Parts: sequence; structure tokens; C-alpha cells
Amino acid sequence: LSISRDTVTKTPAQVLMERETRVAWGPVPHSLLGTPLAETRWHMKGEEFLLRGEGSHYFHYRKGEGITIERAEDCDASEERLWLNGSVYAAIASMNGLRPIHASAVAFESAVYAFSGPAGAGKSTLIAALGRLGFPMFCDDTLILDLSGSGAIIALPGHKRLKLSADAIDLSGARQEEQVSRTVDKFYATSAAGNVEHALPLAELIFLEDGPVPAVIPISGAERITRMQDDHYTSQLFDAAQQFDLNGKFQHLCRLAERVQMSRFVRPCNRERFDEMIGLAADHVRARAKR
Repeated sequence: LSISRDTVTKTPAQVLMERETRVAWGPVPHSLLGTPLAETRWHMKGEEFLLRGEGSHYFHYRKGEGITIERAEDCDASEERLWLNGSVYAAIASMNGLRPIHASAVAFESAVYAFSGPAGAGKSTLIAALGRLGFPMFCDDTLILDLSGSGAIIALPGHKRLKLSADAIDLSGARQEEQVSRTVDKFYATSAAGNVEHALPLAELIFLEDGPVPAVIPISGAERITRMQDDHYTSQLFDAAQQFDLNGKFQHLCRLAERVQMSRFVRPCNRERFDEMIGLAADHVRARAKR
């Protein structure tokens, strides 16, 4: 079992993630820090990461050795891929110097346009709907960035499938597939434009906001730094892996903000205006690609 997909062209970062996300099953430690690990919590220490799902469902990663899963008989195996593709994948990326961002993205003209926002902001639905207009999905929910080069930031293609509610599938026009798990009332779905599976440069990070007047507004100045601060688990895992103090974290955010183009996408959350807002997002991406 692998939690990354085959790609046509693989960068060193993609090869690294494929190697590090190999999965096996067997006994694992139940703590890394000497204290009991509560359900849905994690420990990180040195080159190891340990996550406990519900019950006695443990995911252990050690650099160079991949992932080992310990699953008790009463565990819900249908939840396993959600943990692997969520916190475990983000932790492995972070521990290997890659930066996870809470965002969904499309590809256009050999570049990535990512949309960020809190849970429920409509990132996945927007990405799926843009597929109707010919924009293939690049990733859903988590965008992995390779910051190692001096030029454009390179984004890694999505490692997990699109997940949508039945209503969002109807609204976006995506193709519905099987239910995500017994306890998650969402379905896997496929964008009408398919998926891009090779690494591409990041062109822009666009933040979704609710508002009565639709607009796409460039972000400048100090706001660019504050926009990169996020309390999502992806940022928490990256901060823990890098062992940032306050100054180190600030310097990282400054460097990241300098390299990423940013905008705010303000739009009303109105079903009747949904297609209009998707058109506005598509127009912005097309215009941005021409600059």
C-alpha cells in the first residue's frame, strides 16, 4: 500500500515522499514522550512521529523506514486512509523539510493556483466546479510546497482524492464515487477536468472570504505575513518539525510571504450566485496567467 500516486515526472521531493510513505503493519510504540497518547493526538520526537486515531489505532513513522500501522481488532479500518493522507502525510512532509499548506488547488498553463480558507469555506467545491470550466484539480485540502530552490516555489501534486458532500457534488458537477468511510458523510469525487499528477510552480495563493460584493483583491504589506499564520494541523506539524522559536517562525513566515503571490477572493455564499462566482475565479486565474 502506498499513499502517494504514480506521476509521469517525479521531482526529488516526490521521490522522497513516495519512499517515506511506504506502509507496513505491525506493533509500534504507544508513546514517544513517556506520557500516554490520547485518541486523535500525536507525538513528535527526533526522527519519529506517532499518531493515535480512534481506539487503539496507531500510526508510527521513522525517517528512512516509512510508516507502520498497529490496528486493534475493534478499529475502523475505513478511517485508515483518512489518517494516512491527513496528519501522517503532513507530518512526514514537514519532517523532511517540505511545507504543507491548508489549501486546495487547480492547475492552469503549467502553474498552480491554490485556494485557502478554514474548514467549510468551500475550497473543495470550488476546485470541483472549476473542473467544469476545464481547470484540472491539482490537490484537495493539503498542498505540499518544496521551498528548497531559489526560484519559484514548487508544488507537489495532490496525494489524496477529492471529498465532497452529496450537495457539493450536485452543485459542482463532479462525478460521485464511493462513500469516504462509514462515519464520514462525504463521497470521493472526480473533477470533470481530471487531475494533474506532476509537480508545478506555485503561481498564487488565494484566500476565500465571505462578503456581499464579489472581488479579487491583491494582498500586500504586512498582511502577507499574517496570512501565512494558520492554526490548522498542517502548520502545527511543520512548526513542531522545524522546532521554531518565535523569532525563527517569524523569519520563516517572512521568507515564505516574500515568495508567494497572494489575493483575497471575496464572494457571497449564495447558491443562486454560485456559477457566477466560479466564473469570476476562472477569469482571475486566466488573467493572472497572462501577466
